[in-house]
Amino acid sequence: MENNNQIIKKNASAQGITLGIILALSTTLMYALNPDMFTKWWVGILSFLIVIVFGIISVSKSKGKLNGFISFKEAFTSYFITVALGYFISTLMGILIFSIIDPEMAQYIQEKAIETTRGFMEGFGAPEEEIDKALAKMSEQDNFSIVSQLKSYIFGLAFLSVLGLLVALIFKRKDPSLE
Repeated sequence: MENNNQIIKKNASAQGITLGIILALSTTLMYALNPDMFTKWWVGILSFLIVIVFGIISVSKSKGKLNGFISFKEAFTSYFITVALGYFISTLMGILIFSIIDPEMAQYIQEKAIETTRGFMEGFGAPEEEIDKALAKMSEQDNFSIVSQLKSYIFGLAFLSVLGLLVALIFKRKDPSLE
């Protein structure tokens, strides 16, 4: 018979792999069909929501497999493994596409992001001096280098982990028979 940790790790790994495949597939489809999608703000928000939903689903399924009782640690572990694994698979796909297969596409997306930012800042009436300063800073950054993508993974995972703490707090439920 499997213990709780094995159940949680098995479930969370399966959810994480599924999440990673979905995110990697969406990245690949945007790359192949419409690279301009990478500059749309709502795509990032949608991806972020998908990651959180998969983390919640993982915790919910783990709780169900543990007969409706899950500790805070078990809930967070289920969430974290799912999110970390799925997000990592997605990051690897980004590295593969933008750093190895097609670095020119990364440069194109960077240029489109700069154009989009200029339009956004002009729309809000930002002074030209501030716009130029912000765009110069953007031009200096290589958001698609391997190091930048791994940093983004780490910072994103840290933020998602804070949300995971809240999810674990909401889902935790002690088994009264163990008290």
